[in-house]
Amino acid sequence: MTTSALRLHGFPLSGHSHRVELMLSLLGLKFESVQIDLFNGAHKRPEFLAKNPFGQIPVLEDGAVTLSDSNAILVYLASRYDSSRTWLPQEPVAAAQVQRWLSIAAGELAHGPALARLVALFGLPLDAARAKTVAAALYGVLDAHLGTQRFLVGSTPTIADVALYSYTAHAPEGGVSLEPYANVRAWLARIETLPGFVAMQRSTPKAA
Repeated sequence: MTTSALRLHGFPLSGHSHRVELMLSLLGLKFESVQIDLFNGAHKRPEFLAKNPFGQIPVLEDGAVTLSDSNAILVYLASRYDSSRTWLPQEPVAAAQVQRWLSIAAGELAHGPALARLVALFGLPLDAARAKTVAAALYGVLDAHLGTQRFLVGSTPTIADVALYSYTAHAPEGGVSLEPYANVRAWLARIETLPGFVAMQRSTPKAA
């Protein structure tokens, strides 16, 4: 299914933006990419705040619908455009498991590897050491979990996998090594072979 009504407002180095871009591509949806100049404060200007009062990317426009929050957008895209209902399972236990991983994406992932990457790439005055500790705990759990199944919720990918992919694949940019986590690395490789996969732009840390 394709549509020309979709517009994604994002930033190429944002994992939050990339997870939406990846979902759009995996679903085979055509969309217009609108790059928001974060460095010059475009996300805090009135025209963008009218789309998201919190001044955060990404924002998705689908005709008359405007949505912010990357995980909420994943839910919307899977609900509206995946007729197979595989990306967002309806079965109660599977649906709850997907929600659990979405919460982890907004929690441990955001405050662990994503935060460490922010410090390394952009020099933000945040606690990188604590972020790396959070990341190590997260990937220890994730590696054990993926030792028993191919994807986060069973044998097929869901929006949970999309939500955790981008910042995990780019965790080394924040000084978080994935070498100890063979199952995590194998999971990343499986996602990267999915039809429609698109990679996120690589970055070099300032300290490098």
